[in-house]
Amino acid sequence: MINQYETVFIMTPVLSDEQMKETVKKFRDLLEKQGAEIVHESNWGLKKLAYPIQKKTTGFYHLMEFKAEGVAINTLEVNFRRDERIIRFLTVKLDKHAIAYNEKKRALGKDVISSSNIVIDLAATPEITVKDFLADEIDEDL
Repeated sequence: MINQYETVFIMTPVLSDEQMKETVKKFRDLLEKQGAEIVHESNWGLKKLAYPIQKKTTGFYHLMEFKAEGVAINTLEVNFRRDERIIRFLTVKLDKHAIAYNEKKRALGKDVISSSNIVIDLAATPEITVKDFLADEIDEDL
């Protein structure tokens, strides 16, 4: 049965830009070889880790959302474990609510602030600033 999955993996920060793209391409090709359809892909770039992993404090984050058979996940995760460029990964199966949320998030674009269950499109409401939005959220919580 084909399900929709989302995987985030963290690559070691010592990679060059070319090596990072090559690593992403390797896993994209692996998924496509397994019959997966890539729905969405996002490079989050170099980010600070919450805690050191393998004595590294930063890593290149990459997200892939795809439709695939369950056996493709096993193959993907085995290859993540074998590749020394990958320091962490997480794959989750998306339910219908998560799929709808991701589609809505992509449709709204990048200018979105999300807090709790409230989503505001900044392009549609330019008079609201991030500071105002967060101040209102703090007041509501008290």
